[in-house]
Amino acid sequence: MSNNKDETTNSTVPSLAADWRQLVQRLLKAEMSKRGTKYQDLSDRLSNIGIHQSADNLRNKVNKGIMGADLLLQIMYVLNMRKIERDEIIDIFADLGSPLE
Repeated sequence: MSNNKDETTNSTVPSLAADWRQLVQRLLKAEMSKRGTKYQDLSDRLSNIGIHQSADNLRNKVNKGIMGADLLLQIMYVLNMRKIERDEIIDIFADLGSPLE
């Protein structure tokens, strides 16, 4: 049996990386939707701060929920996201059927 904490079998605690990836995907898509931002707009905004990502590349990363912390923070910055609320994270996991609490 592995000692990897990601393989926890407690069904009340999301342990799969896929659950966390869906969280990232939903958070970013919701923020983009609130602001009416398309992937090309996001690419242009990132380019304005010296980060070069094509719209297609961003779409793939957001849809998979896989990106580095630096890109996540850069996207949050250009979208003018003020914060991610803990309760928002809990709600998304509950929607996914993997409650945190």
